[in-house]
Amino acid sequence: MSKGTLFDKVWDLHAVGTLPSGQTQLFIGLHLIHEVTSPQAFAMLRDRNLNVLFPDRTVATVDHIVPTENQARPFADVLAEEMMRALEQSCAEHGIRFYNIGSGNQGIVHVIAPEQGLTQPGMTIACGDSHTSTHGAFGAIAFGIGTSQVRDVLASQTLALSKLKVRRIEVNGQLRPGVYAKDVVLHIIRKLGVKGGVGYAYEYAGTTIEAMSMEERMTICNMSIEGGARCGYVNPDAVTYDYLKDRDFAPKGENWEKAIAWWDQIRSDTDAVYDDVITFDAADIPPTVTWGITPGQGIGVDEAIPDPGHLPEGDRAIAQEAYRYMEFTPGTPIRGTKVDVCFIGSCTNGRLSDLREAAKFAQGRKVAEGVKAFVVPGSERVKKAAEAEGLDRIFQDAGFEWREAGCSMCLAMNPDKLQGNQISASSSNRNFKGRQGSSTGRTLLMSPAMVVAAAINGTVADVRELI
Repeated sequence: MSKGTLFDKVWDLHAVGTLPSGQTQLFIGLHLIHEVTSPQAFAMLRDRNLNVLFPDRTVATVDHIVPTENQARPFADVLAEEMMRALEQSCAEHGIRFYNIGSGNQGIVHVIAPEQGLTQPGMTIACGDSHTSTHGAFGAIAFGIGTSQVRDVLASQTLALSKLKVRRIEVNGQLRPGVYAKDVVLHIIRKLGVKGGVGYAYEYAGTTIEAMSMEERMTICNMSIEGGARCGYVNPDAVTYDYLKDRDFAPKGENWEKAIAWWDQIRSDTDAVYDDVITFDAADIPPTVTWGITPGQGIGVDEAIPDPGHLPEGDRAIAQEAYRYMEFTPGTPIRGTKVDVCFIGSCTNGRLSDLREAAKFAQGRKVAEGVKAFVVPGSERVKKAAEAEGLDRIFQDAGFEWREAGCSMCLAMNPDKLQGNQISASSSNRNFKGRQGSSTGRTLLMSPAMVVAAAINGTVADVRELI
């Protein structure tokens, strides 16, 4: 195997050929689909009398539009019901594995694939969802794609892509108490910008990343796209292998040892050449909160909303837009900002370890009066495991609602929506205008533990005070 980065190795191993455009025709090992971007893609196949080439390499679930309270069918939302039926019919027609509500395996697509061992090192993975970069935590190259590309993968199991440059991002040292993977990635995006990764794959490395669990690494890789990178990954290691061992689709028996030997080979070589290397000190990273309308507009919980005059010239226009939309005044401390809704969930922070950590701070405390707080597990398996540990009771005793699995208020394509100009403390990944279901709703991104602190105080608060 050639020397180089993991990205180079995996890319070269999956390259079918070079297209006249100069792009690579890249074979996709695993194609994940859901109910939002797939119906149109299947319709395109029918219009062209095409079949799904490798249905055994495609896995479907439902997550974006599913209600998290009343899941009785037909759904009250007619469009949501139509999308559900379209996916059910398409999967049945083409023989695609489908994890529907009540199967025990349904959930957010970027949660169910890792937890079942479908996501493995050295893979190329595609899904019609921008946060497909999550799967890079396993040493996979994972791309979010558009609807026409979903069609292409269904029909040919390949994508036309231009090869990316590789930036190595090292984070070294020990995180301080109250600082989590979410804070790390928000800090990286704050420093490098939401367009800093355009044209790059991000390789996350360093002692801080190496010490993280797989679920923490997934949080980091999940938000690569928010920093402009098409994908982000972590080299596979013992942490990866311990997580994957004995999962449903992981290699078994002698194939397991063969798999590890191969996975070790695809790691970036010690003398790999990178297009760029950037380092961060873990001790410099505070609990971070976004104040604006991009994930790059973040500050430490003890900081004030920045004055435009203190920002780089290129960031000032979007800052002015953010002040107007968020109704915030430069120089105002972010801490103490009143919140109306507190949401724990999403493909960024809806896994079991996220819920465990949040429950530590919720236990024995109460949600502030007037605050709507709710927890949405990332999958049916996460929900079942959390309930077996009694996490649901801890949250409910504290005044949180405990919901069914789904994307919920991350994108708000289901009934979970902000109302008017409510402010949300959210563990999700985007704070764009209108992202959480209201055209004037305002989103503050933070870690699940910080969401609990906000729920208890009724305002943005420092979770370190609850430790």
